[in-house]
Amino acid sequence: MKKIFTTLAFAALLAGSAKAQFVFPIELEGSYDNQGVKTVIMESNPLVGQVLFTGGVDQVVSNGQYDQDGNWVLNADWEANSIIADAKQWHDFIGFTPDNESSDLGWVTINHERVDQNDQLGDGGGMTVFKVKRADDGTLEIVEQTLDGFGTGDFFNVDFAGTVGETGMNCGGINSADGRIWTAEEWWRNSAESIADGLRNTEFTIGEGWDESSPYYGETIEMYQNLNYMVEVDPRSAKAIRKQYNWGKFPFEGGAVMPDNKTVYMGADASAGTFTKFVADTPNDFTKGTLYAYKHDNEGDKWIELDVSTIDGAINAYKNALDNGASMFRRLEWVVEIGGKIYMTETGRDGIGSAYTDHPNAVLNPHIFDEVRERHPEMAGKPDEVVESFIRDEDGFADYYGRVLEYNPETQTVKTFLKGGPYFAQEEVAAEDYPSKHLSNPDGLTVLTVRNKNFMIIQEDLNGSSHGRVPAGAAARTCEMWLLDMDIVNPTIDDLHRIAVVPNGAEVTGARATSDGNTLMFNAQHPSADTESNGNSFTYAISGWKEVVQGLTAIDDAKREGVSVYPNPVSRWLNLSEVTDVAIYSQSGQRLKVERNTKKIDVSDLTPGLYILKTAKGETVKVIVK
Repeated sequence: MKKIFTTLAFAALLAGSAKAQFVFPIELEGSYDNQGVKTVIMESNPLVGQVLFTGGVDQVVSNGQYDQDGNWVLNADWEANSIIADAKQWHDFIGFTPDNESSDLGWVTINHERVDQNDQLGDGGGMTVFKVKRADDGTLEIVEQTLDGFGTGDFFNVDFAGTVGETGMNCGGINSADGRIWTAEEWWRNSAESIADGLRNTEFTIGEGWDESSPYYGETIEMYQNLNYMVEVDPRSAKAIRKQYNWGKFPFEGGAVMPDNKTVYMGADASAGTFTKFVADTPNDFTKGTLYAYKHDNEGDKWIELDVSTIDGAINAYKNALDNGASMFRRLEWVVEIGGKIYMTETGRDGIGSAYTDHPNAVLNPHIFDEVRERHPEMAGKPDEVVESFIRDEDGFADYYGRVLEYNPETQTVKTFLKGGPYFAQEEVAAEDYPSKHLSNPDGLTVLTVRNKNFMIIQEDLNGSSHGRVPAGAAARTCEMWLLDMDIVNPTIDDLHRIAVVPNGAEVTGARATSDGNTLMFNAQHPSADTESNGNSFTYAISGWKEVVQGLTAIDDAKREGVSVYPNPVSRWLNLSEVTDVAIYSQSGQRLKVERNTKKIDVSDLTPGLYILKTAKGETVKVIVK
């Protein structure tokens, strides 16, 4: 587990020279068996990690391939000769569909955000699907399947080219509570030239997923006009079902289906990002209903209707939303429903350019105004309209870190739930000044439910390195995954638990739990070539979360009781209640390691046994590592 996935040893970066370092002796004198010495126990880590699926390495089964004219031809000889190809890369969204008819857990779907031409797997982006079951040791085991039209194998290419048309840049998506899966086509495409490198075909006729009474059926459109939709797929058959033209063409990233199985909320990853919802006429039937865009300053109801009754209306939905005064956000990413509320990551962007001024009718959502006033004293006390002009007309606010937003359907308001940061005014932040926790550019978002307790899982995709997103001198950007107890009211960054850091150069994304809550899967997208995966994206699974929840509660209890040293059960770290110098000694008194100016110390390399921890504050703690 540790070689491929490990909590990054920031302590190495934080161990810079302090102005006056405390000197820890090489050997301790005296006995620490007396009852007056505090003891903490580092339980054996119940979490077990494994790589499930690696791009460019694992082989996937396809049901067809292109002929010389660019037509997708199904494999008529699939029972005897399957079409096999290397898996696509740039893993992103993960979906999970439970199997309620066997002892297997269910189907896992993986987005591929990279766009390229592929003779066997289809042009554009794509998806891979596989089935898993619970192994005897509690980890996941891939289930071999035989799919009609494909053949036998472990991993299967989802057929878009032969059904709803090729997809572009499969990024985020939607996973409903009952296991329905939609993939989101994010990167905005508005011309034939913009897709020439990744797709060979230039037009598409709509058919699959829509009956003849639909306003979209039989319409022939340009291929770029057939991109940027939410696309439903069937993991069981590895085939796409339909592109949701009635949800509009947007630079979609994420979405969530509400418990009523009628209402769908969606976010657009654009600098002028929009927040939309679709309300179905009938539960579970998303082919008929009404599309809306959020407009916070609308009188009465805050949702304005968008006309998608024709294919032209669907294609122009994003433009029409902004032209009709929709509220703008700075790059909405993933969306999740927790406890009846909607949570969204707004990842931020350093500079906005003309993204806001290009849409004079649209308005900025005001959740960001107070943050602007905090950062810019000249805006303190200014009315909202002045602050809005400062942001949109002067590009005066560099949104380095982003945030997590909360939408309350009862009040129809969007507010900041968890602010990124902490903020650093200086371009570079020295390692010795770097905080133990820093949230930058949240992107992926999901919920992990264990023993009826909800945890938000937040994943980073750094937009840059400056202003504390990584410490000065760091060799590369490193993205972290965080866990937040949703019982905490008004959470801050201090309430986050770091649970993963992916290799250099990679985005951590896709986090999704199995339906039993005991395994959390996530992706490391496009890691650097010099990492252990050789630059290949991979899907990772961590199992054992049912045993961790009680440990997380213990952490919170320890903080409330003022304990200065306490273990983190989701990683092999000892946390300290304040920044200090710290040393670890063996039971016989030999100094093993020293860390400077830190709030945590890595003990993953310590064998089971008794150790002594001493701090520059004069505290002595016995540590039992199991």
